Amino acid sequence: MNEPANAQKLTKKEKAWILYDVGNSAFTMMVSTIIPIYYNALAARAGISDADYLATWGYAISLATFVSAILGVLFGALSDQKGYKKIMFSLFLFIGAAGCTLLGFTTGWQIFLIVFVLTRIAYNDSLVCYDSMVTDITTDDRVDKVSAHGYAWGYIGSCIPFGVCLVLNLFYKNLGMTQTLAMRLSFLITAVWWVGMSVPLLRCYRQIHYAQSGSHPVKNSLIRLRDTLLQVREQKHIFIFLLAFFFYIDGVYTIIDMATAYGKALGLNTAGLLLALLVTQFVAFPCSILFGRLADKHPTGKLILVCITAYIGIAIFAIFLHSQIQFWILAIVVGMFQGGIQSMSRSYYAKLIPAEQSGEYFGLYDIFGKGASFMGTFLVSAMTQMTGSMNIGVGAITLIMFVGLILMLQSEKQNKALQKEKL
Repeated sequence: MNEPANAQKLTKKEKAWILYDVGNSAFTMMVSTIIPIYYNALAARAGISDADYLATWGYAISLATFVSAILGVLFGALSDQKGYKKIMFSLFLFIGAAGCTLLGFTTGWQIFLIVFVLTRIAYNDSLVCYDSMVTDITTDDRVDKVSAHGYAWGYIGSCIPFGVCLVLNLFYKNLGMTQTLAMRLSFLITAVWWVGMSVPLLRCYRQIHYAQSGSHPVKNSLIRLRDTLLQVREQKHIFIFLLAFFFYIDGVYTIIDMATAYGKALGLNTAGLLLALLVTQFVAFPCSILFGRLADKHPTGKLILVCITAYIGIAIFAIFLHSQIQFWILAIVVGMFQGGIQSMSRSYYAKLIPAEQSGEYFGLYDIFGKGASFMGTFLVSAMTQMTGSMNIGVGAITLIMFVGLILMLQSEKQNKALQKEKL
């Protein structure tokens, strides 16, 4: 009796693809932990208040996500040309890693934010190419498992460089170095890890699915992008899912991006915040793999609905967060569902779209995802400044995710109707 495809061991290409999740997740950890704390120190040195610190950090993330979302769909379309995907992926990878290194050498808060925005744009757009590669490295019946493993190993793998960076920043005096040197080494270690984990994918990746480019690849990419945008509006099962994704992933990205900044602005202990978020990574590892296995027995859409409901509860809990122990509880619960909602969304979408246009479609996916993060961080920042309450600012996430839940229910109805038509 043949073993089911989704139960077989990971292939060499699948493992190489997963390793990039391990590499780029190190930068994600920096963004959600050490970078906001470092920026807090730069802002405090310049006399910026806690509320303005949180707001300017949120605005910087919003700008980066907005710009990268717009560029992502354009570059995604171009990456669908034969031989372009690997080139563009490499370009964004090395720009991002260079920017990450440079962050450690900036001392003014304005320059720091500018470099951070550029680095974050390159990081985000590398993910557009990376996510679209999944259609080349695996099959539809294995994509849930591969996507889940990507996030799972990304969470646990990122703990290695983060652990080193954490030791450097907490015990730099005992190690005979300054805090500035410890921070510079942290950024350098993260950049080297990011690039190093990408090497296997750069070596073995081959673009199987691609669009015909003709003699004018850029012009043809723009034409196909226009046609794709028109097609998506007619393909209700894809369009409604993207709308749902736009809203519910907002809460996920906003919590990831602003958790440490939020805790720091509330005056919580720095070491406690970092250790709590490290626990999030360890919890997310087995839970992500669990969701990949659950997808063998349960529809991916239903698993996404479970995660959205959990995140609504998380957002409500965050409104009343005031103590360190509450932050630890929040970190653990987030870890339980963070990998599931991200990996299941990626694989759910990959099965909906045409493989030869994966770059374009994942560019749209990125627009809806990063566009949501832009909205979420902007709302949190604006509400915080308007009300003077960080808790009320965080409360804006709850309503947005509830809209995502309603739309995801509608998306499931559309998919069931489509499947009946095919039968």
